Amino acid sequence: MRYVLKVAYDGTNYGGWQIQNNAVTVQQLLQDAVKNVFGCEVNITASGRTDAGVHAAGQVCHFDADLTIPPQNIALALNTVLPDGISVLNSAAAPSGFDANHSAKQKTYAYRMYVSRMRNPLKERYSVNIPRMPDVQKMSIGAGIYCGEHDFKAYCASRSSVKTTVRTIYSCIVNLSESRGSADITVTVCGSGFLYNMVRTIAGTLLYLGEGKISLQDITRSLENPDRSLVGRTMPAKGLTLESVDYGTKIF
Repeated sequence: MRYVLKVAYDGTNYGGWQIQNNAVTVQQLLQDAVKNVFGCEVNITASGRTDAGVHAAGQVCHFDADLTIPPQNIALALNTVLPDGISVLNSAAAPSGFDANHSAKQKTYAYRMYVSRMRNPLKERYSVNIPRMPDVQKMSIGAGIYCGEHDFKAYCASRSSVKTTVRTIYSCIVNLSESRGSADITVTVCGSGFLYNMVRTIAGTLLYLGEGKISLQDITRSLENPDRSLVGRTMPAKGLTLESVDYGTKIF
């Protein structure tokens, strides 16, 4: 039987999702938890890999096993042995033909920054400090340029080996939240799929735009001509969170 899990994790201390020989990963810890609780070895497949240091609020994954426990109780059972940085939020029997990776229709990521002259220890784990307020209105205008189908080759890490760098972005929104002298900027991107480092580079490019280092025309040109010099820096992993994965149908 196939089971599906919704998982949240703090990626700070992990080498990403995928199992590696030289790092502790989320996939390995989840598989170890299944073996520990249910006594069976499984291969857990996620909607997609997250890199070292990247967080997830709604990663979705599946595994095949013959268990006697009700599917909805798997989450509680696994959480008894998982470390504090990982939690299974929901578990269920997977719909017919479901594949956590191939069945995904769209994913939503959020990149978080906070504006402060000094680092804030209560924000540092999940967002990136920027010392001065950028032009958020201009960043919002730039974000709209990414919507639609484009070639994001300029936003992809050089060592990526994907067949095509064309992706479709359904929405890209920049939000500013201010309270008690604190300012938080969130770049939320929803799309059909993403290249390696793509969202982190989009966030870095919008930040450069807000800081006046590049122009709106540079963003447009970067999608027409895959020139890496037209885009901003790839932002640190800690500011990125996989917010949700949509399958076009109710899973849990």
